[in-house]
Amino acid sequence: MLHLLLLSVGLLMAFPFFWMVATSLKTPDEVALFPPALLPAAPQWHNYPDAWTAAPFGRYFLNSVGMAGAVTFGVMGTALLAGYAFGRMEFPGRQALFVLYLATMMIPFEVVLIPNFLLINRLGWYNSYQALIVPWVSNVFSVFLLTQFFRSLPNDFFEAAQLDGCGHPRFLIAIAAPLARPALATAGLFAFLGSWNSLLWPLLVTNADLMRPIEVGLQSFLQQEGPRPHLLMAASTVAMLPIVGLFFLTQRTFIEGVAAGVKG
Repeated sequence: MLHLLLLSVGLLMAFPFFWMVATSLKTPDEVALFPPALLPAAPQWHNYPDAWTAAPFGRYFLNSVGMAGAVTFGVMGTALLAGYAFGRMEFPGRQALFVLYLATMMIPFEVVLIPNFLLINRLGWYNSYQALIVPWVSNVFSVFLLTQFFRSLPNDFFEAAQLDGCGHPRFLIAIAAPLARPALATAGLFAFLGSWNSLLWPLLVTNADLMRPIEVGLQSFLQQEGPRPHLLMAASTVAMLPIVGLFFLTQRTFIEGVAAGVKG
């Protein structure tokens, strides 16, 4: 019964994705049918190249890949350094600073939206890649995850390294960072997902069509195409593929990283 329940919930969760792919292969007349048909009578594979050429989706896609990739590596780097400092190094006010840092997770994004926008304007970064990338290269959750991981490491590792004359930088590079790969992969996956799906911030800090990522491109596609949801679903399917592929490639590492963070 438990397996049957889990299977039912899984199918329910997967149905919207199935409907998106099925709609992307339908004709406009099939999309307009009521009640709607579950499957297309004849798959319209040309909907995908049609959707790709209906708007500059090649540029949108490249913008998203560059933005999400840069944010991911930035988050992994800052999380590794800050997590090690909070988790393994002793300095005055460490715990108070860590609690204060975690408290910023309670601040809604909308509260800091306008201050961040004004700062970007003053820096002269409006309509630039810096505006899309720099504000998001540090992530509180990722730092927390890496901190918990480093705190869970046995002290014997560091003590043995100290006896061999290994300081904090060398210990981090040679020992701690390789052990933290599952946690780093988890932090990177969440960072990539958040950056790839970002809509409001890119919409606010860019106005040039060639600077915008794919999520904003989907919105402009909807406005331009109006009653052509089959093309919109085709574009949405293409936009979803990198996230699904990345998750399947890092699934085992992702689960190990989450388990390590929870355990820590």
